Amino acid sequence: MIPAHDGTGRCAGYNSGMPMTGATVAAPPSPESRKPLAVWLAGAIRLDDYLSMAERIAGEVADPRGRNPTLVICELEPCITIGRVGSRADIRLSDDDLRARRLAIRFIGRGGGAVPHGPGQVVAAIFARLEDLGLAGHDAGGFVSRFQRGLGAAVAAVHCGRAAVVPGAHAVIGRSGILAAVGLAFRRGVACHGAFFNVCPSLDLFHRVDTIPARLKPAGLDVPSIMGSIEADVQRRVRLQDVRTAVVEGIADAFAFPRTHVNAGFPIRVPSPPSQPEVVSRVG
Repeated sequence: MIPAHDGTGRCAGYNSGMPMTGATVAAPPSPESRKPLAVWLAGAIRLDDYLSMAERIAGEVADPRGRNPTLVICELEPCITIGRVGSRADIRLSDDDLRARRLAIRFIGRGGGAVPHGPGQVVAAIFARLEDLGLAGHDAGGFVSRFQRGLGAAVAAVHCGRAAVVPGAHAVIGRSGILAAVGLAFRRGVACHGAFFNVCPSLDLFHRVDTIPARLKPAGLDVPSIMGSIEADVQRRVRLQDVRTAVVEGIADAFAFPRTHVNAGFPIRVPSPPSQPEVVSRVG
């Protein structure tokens, strides 16, 4: 059973087994007839806005006549999210420490463990029907394989040559730790959420969170528990915009999109909060 996103930010089950005997399975569309990839460079966004966006886009791409496959490149506000296989115990900070750092913890309907967020990290969230990606509707494994191939290509494109994709760990691993943590969800043949690239964040917080704790490490694989960064690996400045470009190109190539449309801004309209009357306090 693979976790899947629902309307509350939690996950529902997704059965990735083979179709029932006798069922008719439609052939994946040819590359020429597939929808283009819509890329949105959304900048820094609040976690609640991200979750609302994820729910809405996942619903819109689920309609075969709806939204095109969508890749959102953004930066989340400082917080810690925990996926379906993570735990509060993976965060080695007390509640007092979290309050002092003004960090909220949220359990999110995605795969993966606990991941800190903030400046210097690039979030790559993809929302698409598997069939629109040239995959069979039940082929979640094929999606994960291609997605991680795109992540590895993105890291290699910024000359971080010693990094490696570790399929069992669902991560890209470098010398300093986990460079990109994968947290995906699937719902009725729709992929959503994605990966978190550490480019140049301050690593103090990341060294206090076990993104791949010992209980989740694949047998026989020596992988780190904590996240590092691309800059820590290459020992030089790395521009966020270069990583954003590499991520878009890597994912577009991994799924052989015929066209890519890049947009700046938030992919959905966020309603403005209602205006509040000014309150004037009088003293004396």
